[in-house]
Amino acid sequence: MNNEIIPVFLGADLNCYNFARAFHEAYGVKSYAFGRYEISATKYSKIINFKIVPDIDNEDTMIKELSAFAEEHKGARLYLFGCTDDYAAMIIRKKALLPQYIAPSPSADLYTSIQKKAEFYQVCEEFGIPYPDTVVLSAVPDEKDVTADALGFKYPIVVKPSSSVDYWKFPFDGMKKVYFAKDPADTVRISKEIYGAGYPDKLILQKVVPGGDSHMRVLTAFSDKNGKVRAMCLGHTMIEEHTPKGLGNHAAIVTEPVKDYAFAENIKNMLEALGYTGFSNFDIKYTGEGNDFRVFEINLRQGRSNFYVTSCGMNIARLAVEKWNDGGDDCVLNENVHFWHFVPASVAFEYTEDRELVKRAKELKKAGKSTASLSYKHDLSMNPLRCACVFVMNQRQKKKFKTYYPKNN
Repeated sequence: MNNEIIPVFLGADLNCYNFARAFHEAYGVKSYAFGRYEISATKYSKIINFKIVPDIDNEDTMIKELSAFAEEHKGARLYLFGCTDDYAAMIIRKKALLPQYIAPSPSADLYTSIQKKAEFYQVCEEFGIPYPDTVVLSAVPDEKDVTADALGFKYPIVVKPSSSVDYWKFPFDGMKKVYFAKDPADTVRISKEIYGAGYPDKLILQKVVPGGDSHMRVLTAFSDKNGKVRAMCLGHTMIEEHTPKGLGNHAAIVTEPVKDYAFAENIKNMLEALGYTGFSNFDIKYTGEGNDFRVFEINLRQGRSNFYVTSCGMNIARLAVEKWNDGGDDCVLNENVHFWHFVPASVAFEYTEDRELVKRAKELKKAGKSTASLSYKHDLSMNPLRCACVFVMNQRQKKKFKTYYPKNN
């Protein structure tokens, strides 16, 4: 037997790269990733061994590939993580068939009760966790049933799938992550498009919480094998992506002390009462009134922007390896303030509408307390293809924000 640590990921996006970088920083190890196709975020990386498996999103294929990989690496400590909702769900459902792997994630039974937004909001009710005013649909509605009076809140409204995992399996032209309906007819039209593509689950109609990207917060928690919350990190969003399929993905974050936010304790209590295990990630928005924060959803995995946690000194690879089954019960609440960004810092400074937050981020950058996910010297050094790839990605981000950011439309 040996103690070699081998991280294994399903997916090849920024989530994968962020986590692989955390493992490389913590333990100096390369990660392995399986995905259907290459993605720029991990392309030409020296810290990730990537294998294309066109149907890795098929559970039988996943089990076959991962079982063969485990056979080739007997004796190593294999850590398994999903980098999208779909991959995370596959691992949760099938990890009993992959005993060779340590897979810090919730149980399959718990997954079915909180993964979907409609069911998650019911759990929030039990623990006094506020969420936006919501109406749930199970089919295409009549216009009379989705008027402002019928819903109990005014237009425009948010329309989104309750199950992200199921939603992306039924693509159609004009598909978006989140929709904004301007009137009842618009709500019916959007519902017809989604259900007409074959989506089988519920739809969420939601009151718009006012405020831009900088009203958003993101909370990441890690719970050990015994269901104890061992770490929490809070980020204040500067800007999010605004492409149709990327809307809501965090692009720049300034971390803030968890203790400054009362809702964190409620979320901790909920996770422990549920016996939740592994990483959890919450999207939260400030309404602009008093101390009123509304939880949008829970991701049953580390978030795509997880390097905001690692960058402030709370390396998520160390959490997964060293706190999963150590028998402890301490809970570290991050207090370090750090500026993390995926997009170029200049983009974050230009498009963030909260100028005080920009000032804080600039001060952190000047003080050396800032991190760009893709600017990892160990990956860029003597690696011209990776350098070129990162340069192109940064240029594309500038173009995307110029094209899609609301104030330019």
